[in-house]
Amino acid sequence: MAPPKLVLLREANGKVFAIEMSGGERRIRGVGRIDPETTLKGLEIGDRITIGTKVFTRIHPGLPELRTSMARRAQVITPKDAGLLIAWMGIGQDDRVLEAGFGSGGLAMQLARVLGPNGQLISVERRDDHAEVGEVNLRRCEATFSDMCTWTLIHGDVSEVTDEILEIVEYLDAIILDMPEPWHAIPSGSNLLRIGGRLACYCPSPDQLANSWSAAEDAGLTIEWAGEMIERRWTRTKRGGVRPGNTPIGHTAFLLIAVKAPDEEE
Repeated sequence: MAPPKLVLLREANGKVFAIEMSGGERRIRGVGRIDPETTLKGLEIGDRITIGTKVFTRIHPGLPELRTSMARRAQVITPKDAGLLIAWMGIGQDDRVLEAGFGSGGLAMQLARVLGPNGQLISVERRDDHAEVGEVNLRRCEATFSDMCTWTLIHGDVSEVTDEILEIVEYLDAIILDMPEPWHAIPSGSNLLRIGGRLACYCPSPDQLANSWSAAEDAGLTIEWAGEMIERRWTRTKRGGVRPGNTPIGHTAFLLIAVKAPDEEE
């Protein structure tokens, strides 16, 4: 079944609301009670509409807007860390990528935009409540982007679904593990990687980083990069200069990236 058409409305304060053009009259949090098929009918990109006391502008749906308005349950990997993972691991068009710890789909949305129509993204999530929310966000991407990759959601523990993965792809170019104990999935994951493929772990604590590091080396992988990305935002001053913001994001997690090197390099 095709995903429903999506309309994005931006409020003057910068908040973005993603509204599915189906489902009849309902209350949409932050917008009001409307029937989208009636209220938003004929609204073009750039048009303004008043709903209650609020004024909205229909905007073109890009990935930043979908990310801002996404449904959430689990914490998501931020663009800061997602960008490093995608760039360092060399993920691009036509690649076959596995992510475990799908959650709300924040990283999956980023991956889906770079893999292209011939790419494959396999998301694994063992919690049904998280998968349900994440699937909403990925279906929105499918409804928005004509060049989205082929996406498959598998419910279960990633270390126990190898056969299901192999039914979809013969091997993987990249694996990203965002889960409490990624070291349990590294042995089976390394067997799915092609030579030169890369595996990454997203680790909130130093102990998780250390355990993942040991498991990756035990699986025959070579550690290429490990560390953290520190973000420091700046703001404008009243006099027109700039200064560091008072509430920087700073640290989010420790990242580890390992490559499956040829046997002679081990």
